[in-house]
Amino acid sequence: MASNVWSEDKFSCPVCLDLLKNPVSIPCGHSYCMGCIKNYWDQAVQTGVYSCPQCRETFTPRPVLRRNTMLAELVEHFKTTQLNPPPAQSYAGPGDVPCDLCTGRKFKAVNSCLTCLVSYCETHVKPHLEVAALKRHKLIEATGNLEQKICAEHQKVLEGFCRTDQTCICWSCTDKEHKNHDTVSAEKERTLRQAKLGDAQKELELRIQERLKELEELKQAVESLKRSSQREIQESEKIFTQLIRSIEKIRSEVMELIGAQEKATVNQAEGIMKKLEQEIAELRRRNTELKQLSETKDHIHFLQNFQSLCAPPEAAVLPSIKVNSDISFGAVRKAVSQLKDYIEDFCKGKLAKITTTGLTVQDGADIAAHQVKEEAVHSLQASEPGTRAGFLKLNETAVYTLGSRSSGRRLKVNEVAVHSLQAPEPRSRADFLKYSCRLTLDPNTAHRELYLSEGNRKVTWRKGESQPYPDHPERFDYWWQVLCREGLSGTRCYWEIEWSGERASIGVTYKGINRKRNDHLSGLGYNEKSWSLVYFGSNCSVWHNYIKTAIIEPHFPRIGVYLDFNGGALSFYGVSDDTMTLLHRFQTTFTEPLYPGFGPNWWSECPVTICQLK
Repeated sequence: MASNVWSEDKFSCPVCLDLLKNPVSIPCGHSYCMGCIKNYWDQAVQTGVYSCPQCRETFTPRPVLRRNTMLAELVEHFKTTQLNPPPAQSYAGPGDVPCDLCTGRKFKAVNSCLTCLVSYCETHVKPHLEVAALKRHKLIEATGNLEQKICAEHQKVLEGFCRTDQTCICWSCTDKEHKNHDTVSAEKERTLRQAKLGDAQKELELRIQERLKELEELKQAVESLKRSSQREIQESEKIFTQLIRSIEKIRSEVMELIGAQEKATVNQAEGIMKKLEQEIAELRRRNTELKQLSETKDHIHFLQNFQSLCAPPEAAVLPSIKVNSDISFGAVRKAVSQLKDYIEDFCKGKLAKITTTGLTVQDGADIAAHQVKEEAVHSLQASEPGTRAGFLKLNETAVYTLGSRSSGRRLKVNEVAVHSLQAPEPRSRADFLKYSCRLTLDPNTAHRELYLSEGNRKVTWRKGESQPYPDHPERFDYWWQVLCREGLSGTRCYWEIEWSGERASIGVTYKGINRKRNDHLSGLGYNEKSWSLVYFGSNCSVWHNYIKTAIIEPHFPRIGVYLDFNGGALSFYGVSDDTMTLLHRFQTTFTEPLYPGFGPNWWSECPVTICQLK
């Protein structure tokens, strides 16, 4: 009863709905905050009629407001005793069990009574601790959902456990439903299971410790990897700096050598040219004198000078030299070109060491690559030729290092590099979508009875209805087929197809597939240049080189095609929501770009559509 009197709403202002502040009572007996009723009556000054906001009784003239001292003291006492609980108690918060007897804001319950099915705070539980009749009630730690601890059949406390049915029961249940069953007290069963629970906890703690150890080892491995990567970056930077300096030095020496040979040859040739010009001038002067002598009329003059002028002049002895206008350093150029190719191959091999896991052990091929790198750098640094012979020696060394000595190891490194650089195979549809590509149908390849629509992404067979396509050498004349414009190579690609009807052909082909043959050999999968998945009625099969492989899988109206060109894999998947079902995988070696192709149903006008994935 006391709890109802001291409820918070008894001391609340009807206007602001908060606890009374400076309370006043008006003639009708209702109480308000002085400020609230004053503001309310100030709005009625013009009418001169003042009323109670609750009962609407009017007052004239305006009543004089005086503070209700007794009511103010009651409000303050309520604040102290009810709104400010003793330190031992606290209000129930999220996750706490509230006291069922508290009104207004409830205190946190400390005990629940299985007899009363009520939860009590420290104040309200006292009778159960003091009254003799209530002491016989069974108190437990405060808990919610007390109805779950009562037998629904007999409305009694669940105190036993039936091992036969593995359920909690009351003792009345042992007389009927669980008669002759193996029953024990809940406390005894709890004690037994508590031991098993302890074993389970120990096992879990052991597993937690094992996982924590693995986590710590993995963290240490990652930190070690980071430090190792940083050291590798620094060391590689030094080596590449030395390599660049060596290449720049060789470049400078090659340029100087070519310039020096040009200058030496030109100087020698210019000296001989000058002597030849002088000899030519002397011969021309002698020729002029002979011409004048032959034309003279003075016989005596002719005879006197004939002997000296007709004697052949002494020829100058000049060195024999042959100037090659096309100065070529073919061997050097070849060595430098091979060096460039080797460095590019080496860089790819270096990148192959950085795998997706980052926690792999360096294998023999990587060590071989490192040795080849050191040999190349050593070869570039050791020789510093100052003569043509020295440079040719460097040329031989470079060719030898880049050629026979390292070719086997370099091939091995390249193979390992290509394999290591491959990302993990996709498993979920989200992984496949990372490789999705845009495809469009090529009208120049479409059979004339195939109609293309939706931006050349949808193809439909229209019986006897020839489309106005121009003549083109790449058009299929016999098979109702069409290819995509895009040739796929050197990467991973994924696309999805939707189809309907009784038949569809989905595949890829080299560009060289025959388009004009009037037989099966120009169909997708019926030759060595193409691979296809074919639905025919309720049957599904894959084809290559006219070899059929039957597929026993449910009908999928959406097909996913995954091409790993470098890995030599072509896979067909049935797509249902986000579930991928592998239908078949071709494993081969692709030698040229592949063009996706399709053959729609030719029994009815049911289309094949390239899905938009991005």
